This record gives sequence, structure tokens and C-alpha cells, in this order.
Amino acid sequence: MSAFTPEALPSADEARAALTALRREVAKAVVGQDETVTGLVVALLCRGHVLMEGVPGVAKTLLVRTVSQALSLDHKRVQFTPDLMPGDVTGSLVYDQHTAKFEFMKGPVFTNLLLADEINRTPPKTQASLLEAMEERQVTVEGRPVALPDPFMVAATQNPVEYEGTYPLPEAQLDRFLLKVTVPLPERAAEVDMLGRHAAGFDPGDLAAAGVGAVAGAAELQAARDAVAQVRIAPEVLGYIVDLCRATRRSPSLQLGASPRGATALLRTSRAWAWLSGRDYVTPDDVKALAKGTLRHRIGLRPEAELEGATTDGILDGVLASVQVPR
Repeated sequence: MSAFTPEALPSADEARAALTALRREVAKAVVGQDETVTGLVVALLCRGHVLMEGVPGVAKTLLVRTVSQALSLDHKRVQFTPDLMPGDVTGSLVYDQHTAKFEFMKGPVFTNLLLADEINRTPPKTQASLLEAMEERQVTVEGRPVALPDPFMVAATQNPVEYEGTYPLPEAQLDRFLLKVTVPLPERAAEVDMLGRHAAGFDPGDLAAAGVGAVAGAAELQAARDAVAQVRIAPEVLGYIVDLCRATRRSPSLQLGASPRGATALLRTSRAWAWLSGRDYVTPDDVKALAKGTLRHRIGLRPEAELEGATTDGILDGVLASVQVPR
């Protein structure tokens, strides 16, 4: 249940303006990652989680830290390594000599925005420790559920699977991520801008000195979520979402198509994008805009298609081109 009364919440327009200003605020520290920022905002609006993939050094960690500061959200970071244990993420029981009892010490998962850095560098057992937190928003301690804060989002980064020392995420965990965002290398102009900032004394560890301040908070986020829930979607657009997902299941290049959970996720992200765009209804273009980010990690290439150079984004481009758009 929300901690805010309707009178205490800002209006939907005020919430949208605050979240739109987030891009400008993040740009004070991170250059050229608007699409990734949008993915994080959409996931927050949908109470979802984001998987960010990119080579090391493209400011994935800095981006998440900056977003959390601009939204006045508490955040913690966990560096996933091969020897990380599940209790290092969720917490563990510690014996208290004063009370002669075991007390639960909360792990870093008890925060608003958890940065799971290089999540695919830890074995599946530790990866799975996040499943309950991501899906149920709780941690079970000796059979007793302990609720996580609200809002709560996991922003996980991973290196491309070809990199040494990585463990591919299992399909069940991939499906828990609302979006998978690819973080590209910056364009030349953006990279020159970035170097210029560092030459002028920019310190990634001191975001306040870079001028990054809070432009929104939990109240704006709650108002935005309430507004997104009211966004209308016509039966024809619902059918379009289903047709896109069903087309992935028939693709000869895929051994795994988008599940009904994927269709539900695409509905949620399309509504959030429509609201951020200033509308109270979803269009097919909203669905197209979020289709790749929502579905690329929910489909699996056949080995022979992968050998031929096919990519999930390429397959999804073909699906989007082949499915008839409602008028």
C-alpha cells in the first residue's frame, strides 16, 4: 500500500515533467545514454527490473548511481564475483551474544535501487538468490517473509556472453527482467564531450560537484505509476501485441519465442511509454518502440541461425516488419 494520500501526491502532469527533467539531470554526469535512462524510468513506472548489457567502461554503473541520486532513491551496489554467496545479497542470520539469539542482518538487497554489477560473473546459485526478491519483493528468513522497500528495482549489468568468466543467466531469471537495454559505445562527439569534462576536473565519485540534484522523488514516482495504470489500450492494440509475440514462436530462426509473460510485459512498457509521451492511450508505435527492449532477452536463437550471423534484434526487426499493424 502506498504511503501517500491522494492529496499529498503531485499531479500527473507535474510527475511527468519531473521524470522528463531526469534526462537533463543525468546528462550532467553521463553523456549520450538517453535510451538507457528511458529504460530505467519505464521499469520504475512498471515496478520492473532492467538488465543492461555492454562492454566494460561505458558508464553503466555511473548511470545507475546518477539516476538514483536524481530520483532521491536509496541505492546499493553489489559486485558479483565467482565466490559471492546468496547471503551476501539477501542477508544472513548472525548470532547475537547479548541476546543469545540469531538476528537477521539485512543484505544490500534491502534498498530502492540495487545495482547488481556484472551479474553474469557469479554462478547460477547466487544469481537465483535474486529471483524471490525480484518477483515477490521479499526475502524469506527461516520461513518468514521480510518485505523489501517500495520502490524496489534491480538494475543489473552484464558483460557480453563471449567474455571470459561469464555464466549465462538462466531463462527463468532473464524472464524476471522487464527490459534488456544494450548500452552502446558513445559516438565520437559524445566521447570528446566526456573527455572534455574529465579534463575540466569532473569526478565520477562526486555527483553533487557535477551539479546532479534531485528532480523527483517517491511521491512523483507514485503519482506517475497511478497515471500509467489509467492509460487506455484498445482491443486492436492488445491483439497486435499478442500477434507480435506469437510470430516469435513461429520463427524458424528461434528455438524459444516470447511467452505470455512477455506479452504482458510489452503491454506494461507500452503503457508507460505512452504516458511519458504525453498520451492517455497506447498506439502501435508505442508497442514498436518498446518491443525490442522488452522481448530481446525472452527469445532464443537456434544454434544454426546464430552460426549464420542472426541476432535477436534482427529477428525482432523482421517480426515487426511482418506483423500487420492495426489502423
